Amino acid sequence: MANLSKILDHIDTDYIKPLRDPLWNNIMLSEGIKKILSSSVMQKLNKIKQLGPTYLVYPGATHTRLNHSIGVFHLSKRILRELVISPQCPDITLEGAVSFLCAALLHDLGHFPYAHSLKELPLTDHEVLTGNIILSQPLYNEIKENLKIDPSFVAAIVDKSIKENITDEIVFFRNLLSGVLDPDKLDYLNRDAYFCGIPYGIQDIDFIINNILPHKEKGIAVYEQGLLAIENILFSKYLMYRAVYWHKTIRSATAMAKKALYMGLKDNKIKPKELYDLDDETLFSNYKESAYKPFSLLKNISERKLYKMVLEIPFIDENKNHKNLTSLDKRHNKENEILSFMKKNYFPNCGEESIIIDIPENISFEVNLPVFRKNNFYNFTESGSVFNQTVIKGFTETLRKIRIFMPENICEKLLEKSSCPEITEILMSN
Repeated sequence: MANLSKILDHIDTDYIKPLRDPLWNNIMLSEGIKKILSSSVMQKLNKIKQLGPTYLVYPGATHTRLNHSIGVFHLSKRILRELVISPQCPDITLEGAVSFLCAALLHDLGHFPYAHSLKELPLTDHEVLTGNIILSQPLYNEIKENLKIDPSFVAAIVDKSIKENITDEIVFFRNLLSGVLDPDKLDYLNRDAYFCGIPYGIQDIDFIINNILPHKEKGIAVYEQGLLAIENILFSKYLMYRAVYWHKTIRSATAMAKKALYMGLKDNKIKPKELYDLDDETLFSNYKESAYKPFSLLKNISERKLYKMVLEIPFIDENKNHKNLTSLDKRHNKENEILSFMKKNYFPNCGEESIIIDIPENISFEVNLPVFRKNNFYNFTESGSVFNQTVIKGFTETLRKIRIFMPENICEKLLEKSSCPEITEILMSN
């Protein structure tokens, strides 16, 4: 218990430097955290938009990864304090607590532009990149000198691929940082909704934090009366995907970026390491004048010359042909089949970059959260919530669509010629 008292004292007395945030108002920093925040690797996040091209649809959505990271740090501190005063809190150390808060601030350091939309490409996960940055200079020494903790502890909390010297305490903090009720999700749902100017992602943070308790294996649990908070998160996530993250115009822009970078990597016009070092501005400026035709897609995004949707059909997980299209290489082959049809019948000079099949990744509506009732823990699925596995499956099925995007002039010609049934037949053929 002595360790928990030290952590509580640290949280209550060492964070006295205010930073003003439009969402959470005053966020209090320690002197050490303030210095880490000022580091060059951290400030790079101020040049990467949290929601990529979403500002093309919601002009206010220009908030950055740095904004979000500061918010995650703030909520992590609030959550940690609530858990520390709970009788069920495991005997975590002060070094572990500071490492967790540092990990919360740094968790997105490995992000590069459009990173979430490029998961299918042969690129290193941003969590692994984050761990590598933490363990490299200059940040390694900055963490040691300013926070008096071991940077490898911080890296291990963020990067779950690290397998050596993993203690129960590290696992506990990993589950706090990434789970059903984590500070990352609580910040991005609220922040994205705020900057898009829509109500769907708003969460009652005070209510949520007042109804959590520690759980040794899962990191966090919720009291039965807090079930409403989990249900709100699940439905908010669904609405945000429907209204924002998977909006068809935003999907067009992200699909164009993915196509450009997929082809650039395939044809050795760009190396993964180059992409990791980019921010939003350099992603477009470095390649928009390139003679390599697929990179014209990046220029078109920057000028809001977005492809239009030719076709949209529901993605059916049990359909073998649909499942095959989740492979980026097989999808590219199918795009080339459609391209051959287009060249033969309508546009003999149509380029390889003109046909894009878009399928959103499979998303998870996590419900694996313990619920505390009558001195026992129960699974969320046994809590009587309306959000059972059938409902959750329905969420994904409603959201996930197969779409084909093409340049506006081609799209208009195809619709004029009523060619969509022929394209659908090609798309669904073996």
